[in-house]
Amino acid sequence: QVQLVESGGGLVQAGDSLRLSCAASGLTFTGRAMGWFRQAPGKEREIVTAIAWHGATTYYADSVKGRFTISRDNAKNTVYLQMNSLKPEDAAVYYCAVSQTLWTMTTTPENYRYWGQGTQVTVSS
Repeated sequence: QVQLVESGGGLVQAGDSLRLSCAASGLTFTGRAMGWFRQAPGKEREIVTAIAWHGATTYYADSVKGRFTISRDNAKNTVYLQMNSLKPEDAAVYYCAVSQTLWTMTTTPENYRYWGQGTQVTVSS
């Protein structure tokens, strides 16, 4: 059984930092892209960032470039999201996801097969 468990969310003030973690069990990260998505109330789920299986290729949404950093530890089956200089508009439920296809980089939600339960990030102004 595949399980993704996110942690690290919480309530912070604007300008603060948070580090999210996503640990996977029941499958290997090898060959699979990993992504972080977020969904705010009343809005569609959107891609925040993604990282290729080898870690050398990353994608960031324009809204988080320069502030967020994605990384992965394949030995630990864990992906991380370091979020700095948080803004109120970053508030959302953050989900990690594992791609369905192997050996490709993707940012399309439909290409991600496994999803975590989400972790809430709240940013006060």
